[in-house]
Amino acid sequence: MRKVKFAIIGAGSISFCPGTVTDILQNESFKQVDVEIYLMDIAPEALALSRNYCEGLAKRLNRSVKIDASTDLHRALHGADFVITAIEKERYHYWSQDFHIPRRYGFRQVYGENGGPGGMFHTLRNLPPMLEIARAMEKECPNAWMLNYTNPEAKLVEALYDLTKIKAVGICHGEVMGAYPLSLFLQMPMERIGYRCVGLNHFGWYTMIWDKETGEDLYPKLREGDRNGKPLAHWEEYAIMRTMFRVYGLWPYPGTNHIGEYMAWSDGFMASPNLQFYFDPLTDDPWGTRKPPEFVYSIDYNPTGHLPFPDEDEDEENDEPREAELAKGEYEKAFDPEKEIEGSGEYGIPIAEAIFFDKPAEFAALNIPNDGCAKDLPLGMVIEVGAKVDGKGIHPLPCDPLPRAVAQMISVQGTIHKLVIEAYAEKSRLKLLQAVLLDPTVSNYHNAVCMINEMCELQKDALPQLNW
Repeated sequence: MRKVKFAIIGAGSISFCPGTVTDILQNESFKQVDVEIYLMDIAPEALALSRNYCEGLAKRLNRSVKIDASTDLHRALHGADFVITAIEKERYHYWSQDFHIPRRYGFRQVYGENGGPGGMFHTLRNLPPMLEIARAMEKECPNAWMLNYTNPEAKLVEALYDLTKIKAVGICHGEVMGAYPLSLFLQMPMERIGYRCVGLNHFGWYTMIWDKETGEDLYPKLREGDRNGKPLAHWEEYAIMRTMFRVYGLWPYPGTNHIGEYMAWSDGFMASPNLQFYFDPLTDDPWGTRKPPEFVYSIDYNPTGHLPFPDEDEDEENDEPREAELAKGEYEKAFDPEKEIEGSGEYGIPIAEAIFFDKPAEFAALNIPNDGCAKDLPLGMVIEVGAKVDGKGIHPLPCDPLPRAVAQMISVQGTIHKLVIEAYAEKSRLKLLQAVLLDPTVSNYHNAVCMINEMCELQKDALPQLNW
């Protein structure tokens, strides 16, 4: 029989590993071939839990697959067909710094994951391990595809293409997140809405939306729904999307936190930036204790059950989990072989299926280099765009043009991508400063220099060497 090997790097990830392995085991096409799943993580304890879960799940699903695990990257990658990456080092410890430090210097950054100065440092922390994986792939499985879930998607995938010879695609579900508010304003099920997308990861745009049943252009109906919708309905999550729709004529996705990373004026639409990783500097020292504060996505999603003195009878099961640090036992729950079987809902395994079996499939939004499909965006820049996938690889679909102002905002980010990658390759704080000063959320030269110095000191254990 044909054989296929999946190497899952970051197999201790509770967000991606259980769902991804479920996707592999439940995929009908991969039931027809010999499957090997090789789990790799740098944390032995998490890796052992992950392996136990995968073996138990395979038994429950009556699947005869080879499952192996190791902390050795090269062993995991040897002969792999697909390499699935979902990695992060002390995510919330460093990410809370990405959020707070740029704002401390007066920069109007509402989020710190993919855009803004925080997104640049997030990139620089994740680049060394991602490049280590890619260079090991060049030796152990040079023809494999990397299916990447690690953020910042666009900057990391572009660096992989610039600095290595591997094939990679960045996978995100932002356009699905954005389709939910579309369904609310259109008053129709998400499954009935068709769309075409182009843009930047976490800053994408629906260039077309239509009714799958009738073929009707839904943009006129969306304008009507926006006009008739309550102005403050889920204001913190949807107001910026509605405003940009009115200004530019297209609906953006996925939501305020992510979209707002790329603009200086988005902070006027967010009431909760100071709640994200909130702490009181008078009494708290989260980075000294390495106990990051609680992460609140937005006021709309903020748990309401946090009372100073909750009733003893309060049902804590309905409270949202603490994201900043996994409570004791959370790993065990995530990797419990007896828990309800759920797939990931992500594109990774369907992409692998399309490539491995040469079964053409289309995906609404993947992160791949612009080969000229988006004529108004920089050539070679990793953009988020619809693509056809088959046995020959991943092929971007032709794109509708974006409004000139939107294309320019994205193009500026393309230049920032290159400068951050050059900062890494040249070990240059000066190149990083050029990127920071180009970012629309940054307003002061002296503060930019001081911010870079402080971040490089705070994160020196995770950052590559950078010199002036």
